[in-house]
Amino acid sequence: MATSNVKNGIIYRISGPVVTAKGVQQPKMYDVVQVGDSKLIGEIIKLEGDSAIIQVYEDTSGLKPGEPVVNTGRQLSVELAPGLIGSIFDGIQRPLDKIREESGDFIERGVSVEPLDKKKRWHFVPKVKNGSDVKTGMIIGEVAETSLITHRVMVPPGISGKISGLKEGDYTIVDKIASVSGDSGTSDVSMLQRWPVRMPRPVIEKMPPTMPLITGQRIIDSLFPVAKGGTSAVPGPFGSGKTVIQHQLAKWSDSEVVVYVGCGERGNEMTEILTTFPELKDPKTGKPIMDRTILIANTSNMPVAAREASIYTGITIAEYYRDMGYAVALMADSTSRWAEALREISGRLEEMPGEEGYPAYLGRKVSEFYERSGMVRVLSGEIGSVTAIGAVSPPGGDTSEPVSQNTLRVTRVFWALDASLANRRHFPSINWLNSYSLYYGDLKGWYAENAGSEWDSLHSRVMSILQKEAEINEVVQLVGYDALPEKEKEVLDIAKSVREDFLQQSAFDDVDTYTSLHKQMLMLKAIIAMDEAESRAVSRGVLVEQMNGISAKQKVARMKLAKEDSIDAYYDDVVAAVKEIDQIMASKEKVMQ
Repeated sequence: MATSNVKNGIIYRISGPVVTAKGVQQPKMYDVVQVGDSKLIGEIIKLEGDSAIIQVYEDTSGLKPGEPVVNTGRQLSVELAPGLIGSIFDGIQRPLDKIREESGDFIERGVSVEPLDKKKRWHFVPKVKNGSDVKTGMIIGEVAETSLITHRVMVPPGISGKISGLKEGDYTIVDKIASVSGDSGTSDVSMLQRWPVRMPRPVIEKMPPTMPLITGQRIIDSLFPVAKGGTSAVPGPFGSGKTVIQHQLAKWSDSEVVVYVGCGERGNEMTEILTTFPELKDPKTGKPIMDRTILIANTSNMPVAAREASIYTGITIAEYYRDMGYAVALMADSTSRWAEALREISGRLEEMPGEEGYPAYLGRKVSEFYERSGMVRVLSGEIGSVTAIGAVSPPGGDTSEPVSQNTLRVTRVFWALDASLANRRHFPSINWLNSYSLYYGDLKGWYAENAGSEWDSLHSRVMSILQKEAEINEVVQLVGYDALPEKEKEVLDIAKSVREDFLQQSAFDDVDTYTSLHKQMLMLKAIIAMDEAESRAVSRGVLVEQMNGISAKQKVARMKLAKEDSIDAYYDDVVAAVKEIDQIMASKEKVMQ
């Protein structure tokens, strides 16, 4: 980072990651500074008279009062250019692979590594002609960044006018690729942009949600969908499967770019991500999934201040690819650890605490983060989206605590994770009675057009069955199962099929881990067809236990393991097998006669 040609400030006071400096030259809020002889990276977060309060993104052990503090004169920013996809960064966009080469397995204090490779050459193909009028955000060329992502090079912020000197060739990200002449003079354009992480990137308009993010997870797509450009909260206690669900969404969702932010998570979980993701294949193309993924790893043993910055680093990179017209999915795991970092920094600043010690501005911070999601028309005229999915880790699973409540106020999907389901090995462990999606009404039209006209009725029928099961189970606790009428036993029987054959899904089985919308619809139709047949039989005196073991139930249970290319034929077999119930009913009536 370039430093100002002025005298240095000095360290006056140190309190963990919070450092007070005197005499910092021309300080402004959120300026990045270099702290101490080791040149630790920090950010000014408060100004009091001639004192600058700095949060340091590295371990402050060994710092002493009197050491220099140098103001770089610019805000904490990320570098945006070809080379982001497939990279693994820490919370302030330092590439972990390059840090490892330089300092070993543990990050040394003060290590300075360029976020992006400025020597690698990329083949640039122009998309506008010399002499054309261009403006900020307009796409002027393309680079094949990976096998899955074409990097669309945009005019940098604050530049507009006539473009010249544009030609195809191999360039580094800092090489001049064109010039733009406007009212304010002539500006050189390269493929590299820098953007302050705390400032949202501008758009033309924010659009209403009209299509779902297809995840391949049946309980999500069929019952509690999230829209592209939407927001979702995934709260749950320790061990309830938050991270596994976010892994599944990162792997299988139909977003074009995935940004995964491991914010304050345990090191072994991040290690699993860093080792498994490079081996995964994209389900649609067979290409490596890292060819559309960016990982930001900030584990719980890393400095707490960098944890607070990692969320902003992730959302800014997501916005950059959104501005190219891509659908981006941002996974933040977990925002509770981010909020804990805010609480620690706030405490060291001696601010007035709010509920449970969190800062009074926690709700505003959470809202600012989720408000940066959305489906938008970007400056180039393209349509892009950022879908924000944030895990929340409430202590003891108590969602009445401040982080969960502030998150639920601004997100429109609530996937309530249930530890009891996780303990029974029911994955995804989303409690279907406590969860909701406020997007479902907006997405009905899309489902009817793309999945089938029966989708809404199937959704309503399944939700009705699950709710009836919950009501009947309360009665069962009082009178026992055997005292129930056969009609209610039939509801419990079908609800069991819905839970075990449809909602329960393996994250590790090659076939069951992802389910297309077409297959989901056929599975629901098969279960409802069995429900209707059983209901008819019960109304004519057939006992539920007489229908146990029939091939129809076995075939429905095996539908989730049927491969996509054979699912239609398998569904026809299920429908034929369901007729066995009618045969049982007919034989029962014959005996009665």
